[in-house]
Amino acid sequence: MSNSLLFLQLALERAKECIPTPSAFCVGCVITVPHSTSDVPIVLETGFSRELPGNTHAEANALTKARSLTSQKLSELLGEESPPEIEELLKNADVYTTMEPCSVRLSGLAPCADALIEANVRRCIIGVGEPADFVKCEGATKLQAAGIEVVWVSGLEEECLEVARRGHPPVVAA
Repeated sequence: MSNSLLFLQLALERAKECIPTPSAFCVGCVITVPHSTSDVPIVLETGFSRELPGNTHAEANALTKARSLTSQKLSELLGEESPPEIEELLKNADVYTTMEPCSVRLSGLAPCADALIEANVRRCIIGVGEPADFVKCEGATKLQAAGIEVVWVSGLEEECLEVARRGHPPVVAA
Protein backbone atom coordinates (compact mmCIF):
# COMPACT_ATOMS: atom_id res chain seq x y z
CA MET A 1 0.00 0.00 0.00
CA SER A 2 1.32 3.45 -0.91
CA ASN A 3 2.03 6.04 1.77
CA SER A 4 -0.86 8.12 0.40
CA LEU A 5 -3.37 5.31 0.89
CA LEU A 6 -1.88 4.34 4.24
CA PHE A 7 -2.14 7.85 5.67
CA LEU A 8 -5.56 8.48 4.12
CA GLN A 9 -6.76 5.25 5.77
CA LEU A 10 -5.46 6.62 9.09
CA ALA A 11 -7.28 9.90 8.40
CA LEU A 12 -10.47 7.90 7.72
CA GLU A 13 -10.09 6.16 11.09
CA ARG A 14 -9.84 9.60 12.70
CA ALA A 15 -12.91 10.80 10.77
CA LYS A 16 -14.88 7.89 12.21
CA GLU A 17 -14.22 9.34 15.68
CA CYS A 18 -16.26 12.46 14.85
CA ILE A 19 -19.59 12.94 16.53
CA PRO A 20 -21.96 13.08 13.55
CA THR A 21 -24.10 16.15 12.97
CA PRO A 22 -26.59 16.82 10.14
CA SER A 23 -25.08 20.22 9.39
CA ALA A 24 -21.38 19.36 8.95
CA PHE A 25 -19.07 16.69 7.56
CA CYS A 26 -17.02 14.17 9.54
CA VAL A 27 -13.46 14.64 8.27
CA GLY A 28 -10.11 13.24 9.37
CA CYS A 29 -6.63 14.63 8.88
CA VAL A 30 -3.05 13.39 9.31
CA ILE A 31 0.04 15.62 9.15
CA THR A 32 3.33 13.91 8.32
CA VAL A 33 6.90 15.14 8.06
CA PRO A 34 9.86 13.46 6.35
CA HIS A 35 11.88 11.00 8.43
CA SER A 36 15.61 11.70 8.40
CA THR A 37 16.61 8.02 8.03
CA SER A 38 13.57 6.32 6.45
CA ASP A 39 11.35 6.61 3.39
CA VAL A 40 8.29 6.35 5.65
CA PRO A 41 7.25 9.77 6.97
CA ILE A 42 6.59 10.44 10.65
CA VAL A 43 3.05 11.21 11.79
CA LEU A 44 3.39 14.61 13.41
CA GLU A 45 -0.25 14.95 14.46
CA THR A 46 -3.80 13.96 13.56
CA GLY A 47 -7.20 15.61 13.91
CA PHE A 48 -10.85 15.20 13.20
CA SER A 49 -13.86 17.48 12.90
CA ARG A 50 -15.23 18.82 16.20
CA GLU A 51 -12.39 17.15 18.14
CA LEU A 52 -11.46 20.40 19.87
CA PRO A 53 -14.01 22.75 21.46
CA GLY A 54 -16.10 24.86 19.10
CA ASN A 55 -17.22 24.08 15.58
CA THR A 56 -13.71 22.97 14.61
CA HIS A 57 -12.52 21.22 11.46
CA ALA A 58 -10.04 18.36 11.05
CA GLU A 59 -7.16 20.23 9.40
CA ALA A 60 -7.34 23.18 11.80
CA ASN A 61 -7.43 20.78 14.77
CA ALA A 62 -4.39 18.85 13.54
CA LEU A 63 -2.48 22.12 13.05
CA THR A 64 -3.49 23.40 16.49
CA LYS A 65 -2.40 20.16 18.12
CA ALA A 66 0.89 20.15 16.16
CA ARG A 67 1.64 23.71 17.25
CA SER A 68 1.11 22.70 20.88
CA LEU A 69 3.75 19.93 20.76
CA THR A 70 6.60 20.57 23.18
CA SER A 71 10.19 20.48 22.00
CA GLN A 72 10.61 17.32 24.10
CA LYS A 73 7.71 15.62 22.30
CA LEU A 74 9.08 16.75 18.92
CA SER A 75 12.48 15.36 19.90
CA GLU A 76 10.87 11.99 20.75
CA LEU A 77 8.79 11.91 17.55
CA LEU A 78 11.68 12.83 15.27
CA GLY A 79 14.45 11.03 17.13
CA GLU A 80 16.51 14.22 17.19
CA GLU A 81 18.04 15.96 20.19
CA SER A 82 17.46 19.43 18.78
CA PRO A 83 14.35 19.27 16.58
CA PRO A 84 13.41 22.15 14.28
CA GLU A 85 10.73 24.60 15.40
CA ILE A 86 7.20 23.48 14.53
CA GLU A 87 6.73 26.18 11.87
CA GLU A 88 9.87 24.91 10.10
CA LEU A 89 8.56 21.34 10.26
CA LEU A 90 5.21 22.41 8.81
CA LYS A 91 6.97 23.83 5.73
CA ASN A 92 7.98 20.24 4.86
CA ALA A 93 4.70 18.68 5.95
CA ASP A 94 2.26 16.64 3.94
CA VAL A 95 -1.36 16.96 5.01
CA TYR A 96 -3.62 13.97 4.31
CA THR A 97 -7.30 14.82 4.54
CA THR A 98 -10.34 12.72 3.79
CA MET A 99 -12.12 15.69 2.22
CA GLU A 100 -10.96 18.78 0.36
CA PRO A 101 -10.06 21.52 2.87
CA CYS A 102 -12.87 24.05 3.14
CA SER A 103 -12.55 27.44 1.47
CA VAL A 104 -15.66 28.93 3.09
CA ARG A 105 -17.02 28.60 6.65
CA LEU A 106 -20.66 29.45 7.26
CA SER A 107 -19.79 29.78 10.98
CA GLY A 108 -17.48 32.70 10.29
CA LEU A 109 -14.39 30.76 11.44
CA ALA A 110 -11.29 30.77 9.23
CA PRO A 111 -11.38 28.18 6.42
CA CYS A 112 -8.99 25.23 6.61
CA ALA A 113 -7.46 26.06 3.22
CA ASP A 114 -6.39 29.42 4.69
CA ALA A 115 -4.91 27.70 7.77
CA LEU A 116 -2.87 25.33 5.57
CA ILE A 117 -1.67 28.25 3.45
CA GLU A 118 -0.69 30.18 6.58
CA ALA A 119 1.23 27.12 7.84
CA ASN A 120 2.96 26.99 4.44
CA VAL A 121 2.64 23.20 4.19
CA ARG A 122 4.33 21.47 1.28
CA ARG A 123 1.56 19.26 -0.02
CA CYS A 124 -2.11 18.40 0.59
CA ILE A 125 -3.27 14.87 -0.28
CA ILE A 126 -7.06 14.63 -0.61
CA GLY A 127 -9.41 11.65 -0.53
CA VAL A 128 -12.47 13.32 -2.06
CA GLY A 129 -13.65 16.77 -3.14
CA GLU A 130 -16.12 18.52 -0.87
CA PRO A 131 -19.62 18.05 -2.28
CA ALA A 132 -21.86 21.11 -2.53
CA ASP A 133 -24.09 19.96 0.35
CA PHE A 134 -23.49 23.21 2.26
CA VAL A 135 -21.22 25.54 0.26
CA LYS A 136 -19.28 25.64 -3.00
CA CYS A 137 -15.76 24.61 -2.00
CA GLU A 138 -12.67 25.88 -3.78
CA GLY A 139 -10.11 24.73 -1.22
CA ALA A 140 -7.90 22.81 -3.65
CA THR A 141 -7.83 25.76 -6.06
CA LYS A 142 -6.92 28.11 -3.20
CA LEU A 143 -4.09 25.81 -2.07
CA GLN A 144 -2.68 25.51 -5.59
CA ALA A 145 -2.84 29.28 -6.11
CA ALA A 146 -0.73 29.65 -2.94
CA GLY A 147 1.91 27.23 -4.30
CA ILE A 148 0.89 24.17 -2.28
CA GLU A 149 0.97 20.93 -4.23
CA VAL A 150 -2.45 19.23 -4.29
CA VAL A 151 -2.68 15.48 -4.86
CA TRP A 152 -6.02 13.76 -5.45
CA VAL A 153 -5.94 10.10 -4.45
CA SER A 154 -8.35 7.76 -6.16
CA GLY A 155 -9.86 4.66 -4.65
CA LEU A 156 -11.28 5.96 -1.37
CA GLU A 157 -13.83 8.51 -2.63
CA GLU A 158 -16.94 6.48 -1.74
CA GLU A 159 -15.66 5.58 1.72
CA CYS A 160 -14.59 9.17 2.41
CA LEU A 161 -18.06 10.45 1.44
CA GLU A 162 -19.84 7.75 3.42
CA VAL A 163 -17.90 8.59 6.57
CA ALA A 164 -18.21 12.36 5.95
CA ARG A 165 -21.99 12.21 5.67
CA ARG A 166 -22.63 10.14 8.81
CA GLY A 167 -25.56 11.70 10.66
CA HIS A 168 -26.94 13.41 7.55
CA PRO A 169 -30.50 12.72 6.38
CA PRO A 170 -30.62 10.30 3.44
CA VAL A 171 -30.51 11.87 -0.01
CA VAL A 172 -33.78 11.30 -1.85
CA ALA A 173 -33.59 11.17 -5.64
CA ALA A 174 -36.01 13.53 -7.39
